[in-house]
Amino acid sequence: MDQTIYKILPRQIWDEAKAAGRFDGAGVDLKDGYIHFSTSAQVRETAKLHFGGQQDLVLVAVDPAPLGDALKYERSRGGALFPHLYGSLPIEAVLWEQDLPIGPDGHHLFPGAMR
Repeated sequence: MDQTIYKILPRQIWDEAKAAGRFDGAGVDLKDGYIHFSTSAQVRETAKLHFGGQQDLVLVAVDPAPLGDALKYERSRGGALFPHLYGSLPIEAVLWEQDLPIGPDGHHLFPGAMR
């Protein structure tokens, strides 16, 4: 089972996080007090509901193991368990990043391995 978790965010915010060596959260994360992530089964719906039509996004894949007890799976949309990180994301926990362009059908195009 793929335990990788994912974060979608604007390229500029991600570039700033990489320069700082950690990601402290985007606006909604800072407001809610934790960093929102999605599982592989949830990330497409997250893109559709929260990032529809937005360009210049990046998809960041994260290894949850180094996050330890700061990562909690909590009930959210429709009762599903979503990963929430209570603390900063260290850049070292990132497995990969990839642009998340919009395709001809208006939906974001996910990396080949996730299609």
